[in-house]
Amino acid sequence: MTKSHFFSTDQEQLARFAKAMAHPVRITILQWLSNQTCCYHGYIAYELPIAKSTLSQHLNELKDAGLIHGNITPPTVKYCIHKENWRKAQDLFARMFNQVALREVCQK
Repeated sequence: MTKSHFFSTDQEQLARFAKAMAHPVRITILQWLSNQTCCYHGYIAYELPIAKSTLSQHLNELKDAGLIHGNITPPTVKYCIHKENWRKAQDLFARMFNQVALREVCQK
């Protein structure tokens, strides 16, 4: 059985979302964007104390996972939480945590 047949589409998507969120800078970006009243128009590097190159890498990771989207309209970029995919991530994480049975840890 190949890997692609072993994992469900939901498992692969959940892993992609988890990987994208697996860095404190990306969590900070997601939290910052979610606290905006609307999509952010501007240069996000002015708002977050992160080197431009580092910020760009993290934004790309979040965009590649589908958690955010950005539209370039010179001289600014509009960044938004991707609402449909954000809801999908919420649902996938909730289902995983609800399905995993909590068991007592064996004591030595």
